[in-house]
Amino acid sequence: MATSSVFTLTPVTRHTTLKKTTTTLTTIKCMSTPQDNSNDTNKSSSAIPTPPRAPKVSTKFSDVLAFSGPAPERVNGRLAMIGFVSALAVELSSGQDVLTQISNGGLTVFVGTSVVLTLASLVPLFKGVSVQSKSSGLMTSDAEMWNGRAAMLGLLALAFTEFVTGSALV
Repeated sequence: MATSSVFTLTPVTRHTTLKKTTTTLTTIKCMSTPQDNSNDTNKSSSAIPTPPRAPKVSTKFSDVLAFSGPAPERVNGRLAMIGFVSALAVELSSGQDVLTQISNGGLTVFVGTSVVLTLASLVPLFKGVSVQSKSSGLMTSDAEMWNGRAAMLGLLALAFTEFVTGSALV
């Protein structure tokens, strides 16, 4: 609750009968009245909180591909997700383990897929689009990171298990 001050100036005239002089005095009254600002439509802009500004996303090559930058783990996670699913699909359809798939022409498919997916992942980052800005609902950037990490571990575990056992897992 705010208060406002009201100053009132009151002219006072004094007449004397002996000399016939006039003296003008001014009386100042100071009053304070409480005000309710809950219905005030002219609130100052400082009373309205401004939303925090989103940090500017760097589009420099060294920042995007830095160790803690947005690209390396995200691109590797996307490649691992595709690799894990395709390795299991080929294994189910042909019975070949991961190392056999790579030696039977899978390396060229892997390199081609890696180039296309890496370029598709890097172009929006170099244009200044943050990954979090496109994140909503069930498909969040954090979920993608965790799925990528799980796929990296899954692909490594699949290759290691097949190497140790000497045969396809499925």
